[in-house]
Amino acid sequence: MTLILDGTIAAASIRMHIATDVAEYKKKGHRPPCLIAILVGEDGASMTYVGAKKIACEEVGFIGEVRRFGADISETELINEIQKINLDDSIDGLIVQLPLPKHISEEKITQTILPQKDVDGFHDINMGKLAKGAADGVKPATPYGITLLMKHYGIDVYGKHIVVIGRSNIVGRPMSMLLSAAAPYGNATVTLCHSRTKELSSFTKMADILVVALGKPGFITAEMVKDGAVIIDVGTTRVVDASRKSGWRLQGDVDFDSVFDKVSAITPVPKGVGPMTITGLMMNTLEVYKAKFV
Repeated sequence: MTLILDGTIAAASIRMHIATDVAEYKKKGHRPPCLIAILVGEDGASMTYVGAKKIACEEVGFIGEVRRFGADISETELINEIQKINLDDSIDGLIVQLPLPKHISEEKITQTILPQKDVDGFHDINMGKLAKGAADGVKPATPYGITLLMKHYGIDVYGKHIVVIGRSNIVGRPMSMLLSAAAPYGNATVTLCHSRTKELSSFTKMADILVVALGKPGFITAEMVKDGAVIIDVGTTRVVDASRKSGWRLQGDVDFDSVFDKVSAITPVPKGVGPMTITGLMMNTLEVYKAKFV
């Protein structure tokens, strides 16, 4: 029987533990953790994501604040706002919701955030620590959330062959480093594939665990996976669906229906990896917060 790796269930369980930790620190007289999200402009999807993060903060006892700026804010003005947050010791984590307006460099903004407050894990210093296998860096939120999801459902990666499809700096590349690290969530043998990999299916058929982050809906089909594999589908693409009131639905990179009876476990889309990204963000913020009291 195929196990559904439901991210909403895993996230709720993990957030209960986060809330318990926060309550214990508050009993000792400490302030609660504080996470700030910066939102530039009025992109609908960005507003939804930031709103979900704020709700998650409230659920676990964090102070969660959204600082909104118009799309016409200059790059220099935004950098100045980030610098103010960097200097405020009462703020533990900062995220700048992407994408940003075209006149603002996402790279420059990402690198302006203090690495210790970069709870999205995008700063070059945090990525460098991840590459070196250092224990003190902030882990990228989506890959970290995926490891938490697998841990919740007892998916052991030790010694397994994991194939990651996609080499983005947000998911694929850091995911491969996390899973191959000499760490409790790692020690796997990882093959990193991408859109230019020749004979891709020859790699996917060998995977004990397949992590797909390509952005191509329905790309992975049953003949591309081996019996009993575990599938982590990171893809979320809007596709036309006339049966829905909205006229669209979210679809993952895996053809869910065709692979379902062949695999041992699989994440749904939506409600799979998505909730775990926010949970990874919460865990990162908690860990940054707790490190201040060691």
